[in-house]
Amino acid sequence: MRVVIAPDSFKECLRADEVAEAIEAGWLAGMPGTETQCFPMADGGEGTVDAVVRAAGGETVTIEVTGPRGEAVSAAYGRIQGGQVAIIEMAAASGLDLVPPDERDPCMTSTFGTGELIAHALDQGVNDVIIGVGGSATNDGGAGMAQALGYQFINKQGNELERGGARLVQLDRIDPSKRHPRLDEVNVYVACDVNNPLCGPSGATAIYGPQKGASAEDVLILDHALGHFAKIIERDLGVEILRVEGAGAAGGLAGGLMAFAGAKLERGLELIATLCNLPEVIASADLVITGEGSLDAQSCFGKTPVGLAQLALPHRVPVLALGGRVLPGAEALLEHGITSIHPICPGPQTWETARDSAKENLRFTAEQLARTWYAAALSVTPAANADAT
Repeated sequence: MRVVIAPDSFKECLRADEVAEAIEAGWLAGMPGTETQCFPMADGGEGTVDAVVRAAGGETVTIEVTGPRGEAVSAAYGRIQGGQVAIIEMAAASGLDLVPPDERDPCMTSTFGTGELIAHALDQGVNDVIIGVGGSATNDGGAGMAQALGYQFINKQGNELERGGARLVQLDRIDPSKRHPRLDEVNVYVACDVNNPLCGPSGATAIYGPQKGASAEDVLILDHALGHFAKIIERDLGVEILRVEGAGAAGGLAGGLMAFAGAKLERGLELIATLCNLPEVIASADLVITGEGSLDAQSCFGKTPVGLAQLALPHRVPVLALGGRVLPGAEALLEHGITSIHPICPGPQTWETARDSAKENLRFTAEQLARTWYAAALSVTPAANADAT
């Protein structure tokens, strides 16, 4: 029997590789001799670099870049396929986890460090750049990223804008004359699993700004600034991003990558799975086990479990989904290719207890599933033999 184990991370709890290892240990305890393959997954957010480098082979490159508040941070990106493809997580340089909760201010944070990662990869001669845009602390439309790549944003006084999303309202013109020369030689792809536009009630700021520290007033300021930014981009660069689905991802970084790096938006899970050769692996599997920290109605929209289920569906491979918590609405997953849903907590628990016992809860749940699978297989065997005689 071949089992593919491909979970996402349990955010603020376990990395995807730790989740996969716990599930594998539990399954093998309940059904020894199973052939297992672990593919820790990500959909473009945290863990994307580790997932791809581990599955596809490659290396990580660590450099010092500018963090979201202007501080120096150490950030890594991956290189695969002989160093020709770079895998970058914007969260490594511009992520929310880099900013203490009481210091979060999307009016001032910048994606400059993400641009430095891209520039470093370009200088190493890569031909393709894949950028995961989950977990951002920023709302600057990718302006900081573009500045790191040589673009200049000029105000009416002829001075270059300081970094930060709120300052974009002062933008008068964009000067691309010093843009990185290799931007015309590479393919850039954005691993993006949200469809939010740049502005408006479902845009980057209104939906994600508050979790980055934006007040109600900040949301209005930043939304207006991004709208102004998009108009200047269309006028000066001829690229329309204001009404593009997905352009609002990561505080508008996705739209900025389209405008300043010619990027194409791709479904994150599908892109990462392809790099890991996962569609072919799943096609020959007997079972897929996946999971994420919370299974709910939102899991139906671009999240790892449903993405894997869609890969398995044409091959009639069953998919089991494990969740740190299973909330009302999770039953919708059963209509999107998931075979069954399993919460891992044995009973009501505090968040701290659930976090600290997550690895053991995963292992125990996976073992029980394996025992059930084994028992079901035994019950089917006699009937099959009887039919044969």
